[in-house]
Amino acid sequence: MNPTPDGVRAVLRERVLEPELGANIVDLGLVYDVQVVDSCVSVDMALINPDRSYAGELAGQVEAVLREVFEGLEVEVSLVCEPPWTPDMMDTALRRQWEER
Repeated sequence: MNPTPDGVRAVLRERVLEPELGANIVDLGLVYDVQVVDSCVSVDMALINPDRSYAGELAGQVEAVLREVFEGLEVEVSLVCEPPWTPDMMDTALRRQWEER
């Protein structure tokens, strides 16, 4: 299967949740960039709090899910700190739901 950036985001939206908030990492705005070049998928992502101990675990989960779905492709996941994540990066509907809590 040849992935597209939108296809990669769709897979991550469905299968990878941020452990503290329990929402998917795409709607939270944690996936900053997705590139698909030849047989390589690269994802730049942030964390809500970069000091959390699950940083490597979440990046590893993203990598594992993408390797499973897009068999045979190289997958590269980078944790980035710039720009720092803020709640304004959340999907509008998710942010409204979050603010109503």
